[in-house]
Amino acid sequence: MPIVVRLDVMLAKRKVRSNALAAAIGITQTNLSLLKSGKVTGVRFETLAAICDYLDCQPGDILEYAPAEGSREDLKRAG
Repeated sequence: MPIVVRLDVMLAKRKVRSNALAAAIGITQTNLSLLKSGKVTGVRFETLAAICDYLDCQPGDILEYAPAEGSREDLKRAG
């Protein structure tokens, strides 16, 4: 998937533990762990906003677009 979750990096920069973030924003530690590992296919904007508010960061600090090599060429051919 071309979207990379960098939440673990931001947690380390802010010296925040996952369980503290989960409790503060009202999600389970399991769901936060799935989000950190990138094993989710979506995230609610409300959850993303709560994470950004707690960590004092922007969504771009947590999410990164990293397309696979040749992906633009593949899209051009398909179109």
